[in-house]
Amino acid sequence: MASVSLKKSYKCVQSLQQFYTGGPYAVASDESFLVCACDEKIKIVDLSNASIKSTIEGDSEAVTALALSPNNNILFSASHSRQIRVWDLSTLECIRSWKGHEGPVMGMASDASGGLLVTAGADRKVLVWDVDGGFCTHYFKGHKGVVTSIMFHPDPNRLLLFSGGDDGSVRVWDLTGKKCLSTLEKHQSAITSMAISEDGWTLLSAGRDKVVNLWNLHDYGCMTTIPMFESLEAVCIIGPESPFAASLSSLTYPQTKKRSDVPSINFITVGERGLVRIWSADRALCLFEQKSSDIAVSSGDEESKRGFISALLMPASQELLCVTADQQFFLYYPEESEGSLNLVLRKRFVGYNEEIVDMKFLGDEEQFLAVSTSVEQVRVYDLTSMSCSYVLAGHTDVILCLDTCVSSSGRTLIVTGSKDNTVRLWDCQSKACVGVGIGHMGAVGAVVFSKKQRNFFVSGSSDRTLKVWNMDSVSDNNEEVLTLKAKAVVAAHDKDINCLAVAPNDSLVCSGSQDRTACIWRIPDLVSVVALKGHKRGIWSVEFSPVDQCVMTASGDKTIKIWAISDGTCLKTFEGHQSSVLRASFLTHGTQIVSCGADCMVKLWTVKTNECIATYDQHEEKIWALAVGKKTEMLATGGGDAVINLWHDSTALDKEEAFRKEEEGVLRGQELENALIDADYTRAIQIAFELRRPHKLLELFRELCRKNDMDDQIGKAIKALGKEELQLLLEYIREWNTKPKFCQIAQYVLSRAYSILPATEIVEVPGFKELLNGLIPYTQRHFNRLDRLVRSLCILQYTSAAMSVIQPEGNEGKLEGKDAKLPNAADIDELSDITSVEEEQHHKELKGKNSSKKRKNKSRHSASKKVKGGD
Repeated sequence: MASVSLKKSYKCVQSLQQFYTGGPYAVASDESFLVCACDEKIKIVDLSNASIKSTIEGDSEAVTALALSPNNNILFSASHSRQIRVWDLSTLECIRSWKGHEGPVMGMASDASGGLLVTAGADRKVLVWDVDGGFCTHYFKGHKGVVTSIMFHPDPNRLLLFSGGDDGSVRVWDLTGKKCLSTLEKHQSAITSMAISEDGWTLLSAGRDKVVNLWNLHDYGCMTTIPMFESLEAVCIIGPESPFAASLSSLTYPQTKKRSDVPSINFITVGERGLVRIWSADRALCLFEQKSSDIAVSSGDEESKRGFISALLMPASQELLCVTADQQFFLYYPEESEGSLNLVLRKRFVGYNEEIVDMKFLGDEEQFLAVSTSVEQVRVYDLTSMSCSYVLAGHTDVILCLDTCVSSSGRTLIVTGSKDNTVRLWDCQSKACVGVGIGHMGAVGAVVFSKKQRNFFVSGSSDRTLKVWNMDSVSDNNEEVLTLKAKAVVAAHDKDINCLAVAPNDSLVCSGSQDRTACIWRIPDLVSVVALKGHKRGIWSVEFSPVDQCVMTASGDKTIKIWAISDGTCLKTFEGHQSSVLRASFLTHGTQIVSCGADCMVKLWTVKTNECIATYDQHEEKIWALAVGKKTEMLATGGGDAVINLWHDSTALDKEEAFRKEEEGVLRGQELENALIDADYTRAIQIAFELRRPHKLLELFRELCRKNDMDDQIGKAIKALGKEELQLLLEYIREWNTKPKFCQIAQYVLSRAYSILPATEIVEVPGFKELLNGLIPYTQRHFNRLDRLVRSLCILQYTSAAMSVIQPEGNEGKLEGKDAKLPNAADIDELSDITSVEEEQHHKELKGKNSSKKRKNKSRHSASKKVKGGD
């Protein structure tokens, strides 16, 4: 068998994050990005793949209004703090901010020139601001309630402003005369949306009173009222160049009487029913209505239905963008087929996924990802655009688990288990439920397809039972939902069943439970084979090895274990997670393991050595879901932070990158040596900076300090540095300055940098304050050391001067005259020999004196003893 190349690293290549939690949003005029409110933050989202381009931190208050300038360079925002902010999108910095309303700002809009901003507040006021100056130019009062919608007249030559409030009135304001031209009162409820016709002389207003009113802007009279039979949230006028207009022109409609006093305008409405409808104003006729809503609703309760909350026609493509109450963006495009109009849902972006509990790759090519969140539907994502392709709805409670497979006939199937105690089988081609399994008495927490035959699946529930379900009755042309039958049932555990796994040959199934055990059962009769006991907490994940007769378990006791199927003994234990291990799966033909857990970590293990070779931290909450691609071994992780991360194997790329960097480093090192040979120190220092070699740089500066023209050489080298290289130089100087051996070079280079470069350029270096704080203490220490040295030298100089004045005793005759010579080295040696002889003789004399004193003392002592004896 050929050796298997182990994976050493994974890289997160795509990430689907939450970017919209409801509220205001704005679309760029070129449709390149979308600006959304996400709690107190503002997310800028790429419309091509739903990736977050950047995030603007708010003021810890929920965002209430957003608007973009016509050139997409400036963003206006407001929050519950009543603060109005102006953001430069190129730098993501707040240019200006002010407060003007006494209550939250409920809406804002920019005029065609981008110089004026209008804000509508809950304080019943409408204010117009000069963007550059930040001052109020117009102050309008008159509404009796909260101002809910605001807009400028699209014609820049007509300085008119329209505002709608929850008092049911629309007011027209003249910016030139600074007065209210007219109050349009026809609605009985809050105004939710307004639109102006292409010619600029007709105003459409929609409200929650289920009607649309058309107003003549010549005399501000109401031309007609069209009943909608639903609470409306948005109205959009279809322009002559819109693809909707082209599709409508080729269709035939029932002959109805046209009103000559009403202009021929077609418009789109959306509302609480979740349907897109197209209307003719002069006929008061609904030209098109969606057959069914694309908003997935599980139960039949009317209160649970969530419709659209907003809609607009995209500025460039004129596609219809609709926003739902559950934070989804639908992008519709009209399509004509067989003489009728059809709305194609081109993209669906999910702004908020809630907690992700399970996910699996879909199909042979693994281009789709099936995701179950804390809702009643399964969302299938296209991994190319990261948009939600379709939704499978049918469960009446939260879906807890799912699995996918491709049947022997080529059908892509999904099985789901839910809190409604049922399992459902879905066909991805028809996007419909083809079978329902009823029989569990508790929530279904685990489901798994067979691996080989793919004609059955197994489910485990909180009722502690396992069930094997037969799929033979499900055919390719089923139009009705079949009731699935259970082939076998067994009471498997003492507590909830958390996970299931089927052996590669479909002969065994392993179940993991909250009772801290895993059990292996023989299929199809579910006879117990062996029980795996050894974990100290509940088991969250089980999986059979693809090559060996063993099974892997992951537990809440922070460990992963591999067990022998034959006798149930534990073969290996992997420790390293800081919290519960929630998912684990085999990689690289069973030689590696990937795991994730409640510590927000993804870990890569080698089975043979029990070693964790890589750890990744890309989540902020528990990682509940882990999917491994069978073909590409691509990883997908998701958890409590509502983020889906896609991981690709980057081992080969990292190896190539390391080899390329090493090769480039060798070539650049040779260039450095050549520059040194040519005495081109400026070039050598530049290369040393590029190679990040501080020790070589120190040697270069040390070499320059020995040159006669060191000031010019170091000056040239410092002048040639960029801002990033200057920051590196200061960091290196900070490190060199900590050592007395190198501090002289560091201080000299620093002084040259301060004397050559302007102060403004040095101050603008990133992190200059921290670098300066690191330089000052050691510089002060070096100064104190030098100060002590200078003082010691002064004492030494004074002592040496004093010694030259005082003449030693006994040598008066040796120094004759002022010009007496100092002794040479031979004289000093001779003098030292004489001194040593004299010291030796003196030592002997002292020793003789001491010994005589001892004898005298001894004789006196003995005499005293004799006297005492005589007495």
